[in-house]
Amino acid sequence: MAKIRPFRGLRYNPDKFCDLSQVITMPYDRIHEAEQAKYYEISPYNFARIIQGIRTPDEPENNVYTRARGYMLNWLSEGVMLREVNPVIYVLEQIFTTPDGEQHTRRGFTAALQLTRFEEGVILPHERTLSGPKIDRLNLTEVTQTAWGHIFILYPDAENRLNALLQPYLDSHMPAILQEQVIEPTVEQNFWVVDDPDIVDAVITEMEPKQNLIIADGHHRYETALNYRDEMRAKFPHAPAEAAFNYVMATFVSMSDPGLVILPTHRLIHSYESMDSKALLQALAAYFVIESMADQTAMEAGLAQANEAQPRFGFYDGDYYLLTLKSLDAMAELVPERDPNWRALDVAILHELVLEHVMGLSKESVVRKENLDYLRDANPGYAAVDKGEANFLFLLNGTRMDHVRACTAAGEKMPQKSTDFYPKIISGMVAMPLSGDIA
Repeated sequence: MAKIRPFRGLRYNPDKFCDLSQVITMPYDRIHEAEQAKYYEISPYNFARIIQGIRTPDEPENNVYTRARGYMLNWLSEGVMLREVNPVIYVLEQIFTTPDGEQHTRRGFTAALQLTRFEEGVILPHERTLSGPKIDRLNLTEVTQTAWGHIFILYPDAENRLNALLQPYLDSHMPAILQEQVIEPTVEQNFWVVDDPDIVDAVITEMEPKQNLIIADGHHRYETALNYRDEMRAKFPHAPAEAAFNYVMATFVSMSDPGLVILPTHRLIHSYESMDSKALLQALAAYFVIESMADQTAMEAGLAQANEAQPRFGFYDGDYYLLTLKSLDAMAELVPERDPNWRALDVAILHELVLEHVMGLSKESVVRKENLDYLRDANPGYAAVDKGEANFLFLLNGTRMDHVRACTAAGEKMPQKSTDFYPKIISGMVAMPLSGDIA
């Protein structure tokens, strides 16, 4: 059962920040050095200073985490940030255009979610995690006693009942924040604070019986929250069940939301010397029907026509090809221990059959990205091949939501970079204090 609660969020004071584009950011794991420098330059109050601060020669009493706590305390004292007076839930609506030119609207609501372990079957992961990010996020949580990032969670709701339940409130209230095209250039962000107790109670009741919710994004943050909860339970064994550390901040999106989009992540191969593209295509002919295509448009159109029984890939080495898998039997022979739904994933076929079996790349080298880069936008990949900076480019279709559900239900973790749920849940709209009770 999915137990959710409203909470007294911590957010930027709208009287001081009518334009949140100066302070909100991408999630911490999308803030690299260039983005970090940009965020720091935009505003002294930018959220990146808390979730991805600049690291200097740190000391126990002055480090990236203590500085984050200092920003939080200073901004609260200055009235830059405020704490909600009463517990509420939040709604984030994102209007965006995908690379194919289609416009979509996706809606999610933010609430506190009671933490459960994956084996309990309420919340399920679909990707593996690494230890490094979890240590970093745990340090930040311990020092600030606040959940700064969202867990992006998909919930089953075939009839979109929750969106319908929230609609009258959204129709009768202006968004607390309306930002056009910030963070990602084709995304408009609308944000409501829902303080009607009847609607909040109705959302809680609707969510309560649900199970098999899937983490779309935020696996490291969720596991960090579990670790923090366990630490705090050991420290405060008599704390009530409603202690805030038993919860995590999550944004929930229906699996049936018409705006739920999974973009493909393409694979650019570089520094690969075992065989040239001609030899590779000859080797792949044992498993794929290989068709030469006239141009990029024809190849990408053919890629979009793939069917579930015969996945296909685009391939570019200066010329354009379509690679259509002859049979899934090859995957059954290579990885018989894996669930059939996992073996049918495009990314699993590409990694297991093509990159590892035919090209000879090891799993370890793939994890280290020794010979490949991951690209949301294929155009830099085409350019890199044309310039001789890369060997060739594999183009993929986006993973289907039914495949995500099937693999997750079977307990299978999907390969690295299998899903790119677009757009990301932005950071800086609201944070959740973890001291005291949740409400």
